[in-house]
Amino acid sequence: MSTLRLRGRTFGPGDHAIMAVVNRTPDSFYDRGATYGFAAALDAASRQIEAGADIVDIGGVKAGPGDDVDVAEEIRRVADLVAAVRDRHPSVIVSVDTWRAEVGEVVAAAGADLLNDTWGGVDPRLADVAAKYGIGLVCAHAGRVEPRTRPHRIAYDDVVGDVVAYTTDLAEKALAAGVSRDRILIDPAHDFGKNTYHSLELSRRLDEMVATGWPVLVAVSNKDFVGETLGGLPVDRRHAGTLATLAVSAVQGARVFRVHDAASARTVLDVVGRM
Repeated sequence: MSTLRLRGRTFGPGDHAIMAVVNRTPDSFYDRGATYGFAAALDAASRQIEAGADIVDIGGVKAGPGDDVDVAEEIRRVADLVAAVRDRHPSVIVSVDTWRAEVGEVVAAAGADLLNDTWGGVDPRLADVAAKYGIGLVCAHAGRVEPRTRPHRIAYDDVVGDVVAYTTDLAEKALAAGVSRDRILIDPAHDFGKNTYHSLELSRRLDEMVATGWPVLVAVSNKDFVGETLGGLPVDRRHAGTLATLAVSAVQGARVFRVHDAASARTVLDVVGRM
């Protein structure tokens, strides 16, 4: 199992890194825009760091369908926040959730340490940006769909096999582009181009991704598959299901955990780490 290195920090086998979500979007599925304002977003980042976050993941575009956000607007939302978090918290790892190389270029220059490409390499130039700046890259599986779309009745012969093949291929391409091996992660991207059955299968068989040797990131916090599994619970009642899924993922060897509640995630992972 490989070592992950970001901003001078090293996460070896058995280490768990918490990635806290801070969305500068007016239409986030989770907080409905509570951290859209610049000051609110910066303060939220500070709270998550104080609660135990190792990484702050800043996003400027809602994952699901919604109003169009062009490159210039995404940059407006995230670039200054990246610089402000970097200034206030020099040692924290700053990640940006984007699929666009133009955005990656600006935030890397502003101090980002990681590009979280949730949409699975739709812009292959993002790997070139990560290589140019010597920063990290998340290689995800989104079912080969266009960003911000939800495919109807998507199907796989073997969803885990497809995810493993696709993410490791992206990782190898990033490596060939010049991204350091110890700065590349793979992510099954639960619910992205997948239904609830697919996401549950990925959770059950996450150890197959871990077995590839690439560090695995899981982003399951308050997602639809958690709510649907528990009978259709709304977002504000998915917390316990989220923590259970985090624990299962950690036991199987996941290394980075993207969450909305850093404090609770830290508690769960500390318990798992002592087992």
